[in-house]
Amino acid sequence: MSVFSGYARYYDLLYRDKDYQSESVFVLNLIQKYAPNARTILELGCGTGGHAFCLAEKGLVVHGVDLSQQMLDEARKKSETLPSSIAENLSFSHGDIRNVRIAKKIDCAISLFHVLSYQTQNEDVIATFQTAKHHLSHGGLFIFDCWYGPAVLTAPPEVRIKRLEDNAHSFIRIAEPVMHPNKNIVDVNYTILVKDRLKATFEEQKETHRMRYFFYPEIEMLCAQNGFEIVSAQELMTGITPGFNTWGVCFVVRC
Repeated sequence: MSVFSGYARYYDLLYRDKDYQSESVFVLNLIQKYAPNARTILELGCGTGGHAFCLAEKGLVVHGVDLSQQMLDEARKKSETLPSSIAENLSFSHGDIRNVRIAKKIDCAISLFHVLSYQTQNEDVIATFQTAKHHLSHGGLFIFDCWYGPAVLTAPPEVRIKRLEDNAHSFIRIAEPVMHPNKNIVDVNYTILVKDRLKATFEEQKETHRMRYFFYPEIEMLCAQNGFEIVSAQELMTGITPGFNTWGVCFVVRC
């Protein structure tokens, strides 16, 4: 579960092309449609705060939880630069989404950027659902996205190389996937080569991210076992019905 430890300090650069603003608006629209009175959010796996900042800017009160202390340090550092009207809507704490408990009920739990897919064992997934259920008020929503099995099996992951740079560093990230079909898991083996252009030094980091893919009946069963019902399932951003080409599916479930 301890992923991103090696390159947490480079995370924002590696995902600088991720459109947190548009994704947050998409999620906000789901909240307004299915729970129009929701005001408080618990984000399970908040990372460096990309979605939390956008939702706080829209007037929601967001508490973010993450297992990576380095990620949280970055989130808090960035929050210090925000206007007080936004910063006062934000709080963060260190914790494991499988067992974290905060002393408050909330209107909506969210878990984005495939955080649920990092819960690779059955007990991990069930515990995450139980965490959301514990904190939700009656009728509250749990919104999450995950890798979707039909698409993963139709178009299996391939080796990918990403190159980028900033004023001080150059990066090459190589992603080499290994599939485990009887476990519904893909090991994404990352090699990250970092060149410090100011010091003329090189650094190599390796991490393996285990990702689980899910199927609709599986999510349906998990919801039934943990006191939820599915109210919506659609591709993140497009809203299309999940199918063989939808790698990432956003589920809205209600307790």
